[in-house]
Amino acid sequence: MILRSFDGASLFVELHGAGPLLVFSPGFCTTHENFRPQVEPLVAAGYRVLLWDYRGQGSSPTPTEHAEYSMQAFVRDLEVVLDWASPREPVIVGGISLGGLLALHYALRNPARTHALILASTGPGFRRAVSRTRWMRIMERKAEKIERLGLDAYLCGEAEAMAIGHPPHSIFAKRARHEIVSQNPLQVARLAREVAGPAESVIERLHEIATPSLVLVGEKDESYRAPAEILQTRLVNSQLVVLPEAGHIANLETPDAFRDAVLDFLRGRFLQVDR
Repeated sequence: MILRSFDGASLFVELHGAGPLLVFSPGFCTTHENFRPQVEPLVAAGYRVLLWDYRGQGSSPTPTEHAEYSMQAFVRDLEVVLDWASPREPVIVGGISLGGLLALHYALRNPARTHALILASTGPGFRRAVSRTRWMRIMERKAEKIERLGLDAYLCGEAEAMAIGHPPHSIFAKRARHEIVSQNPLQVARLAREVAGPAESVIERLHEIATPSLVLVGEKDESYRAPAEILQTRLVNSQLVVLPEAGHIANLETPDAFRDAVLDFLRGRFLQVDR
């Protein structure tokens, strides 16, 4: 289904099941299909699962020229998506990597609507100017490579590990890869330059988030182990789970462990679903 956002941009949404609503937001260059392994088990456990794609990414059509493209626009898009799916009830807001940072921005803007946070393979963004500049240069190099080679060639080596994980040949990983390479590379490059690169850090505001938060990180995700520990330390109502044998895309690499960690958090701490 396609929704219209606040400025007319088109957003792809996919809703499954019944019960408390849980939304997953994808990481850089990935799509809603990356969360396919989570749909069936979470629906079976009594949750509604909402998948979506950012404007111009995945199955969301390319936005018109006047449409805004920024982290704040993505936050407003998520507000539109959740107002459509659950206009009155608080929701469980989840995301991986860039999607996790988006979830933090959403929670700060919408504390009353955020029932819980699931933050996978993510961090609070870069506060120091030198770190932000270095990160933006990294994202610029990614954008240039995607424009030069296309997404199929881009997904090799480290990029493959950061988008579909290891092993990359499971049925879920193959489907995720197909959706990634089907995207418009110019729009993915734009995501790198205008959203992922310059995204504002929330590290100084993490203490404001009292929402129960699950921080997940793969044992082998060396770049995000330290950011995950920062989140767990600074979020006042959080727990950290390190997933054995998993890398950056833990939900595709070790879907059973990812599922168990999410359900243990939701059921054990505060959200028992009656079936």
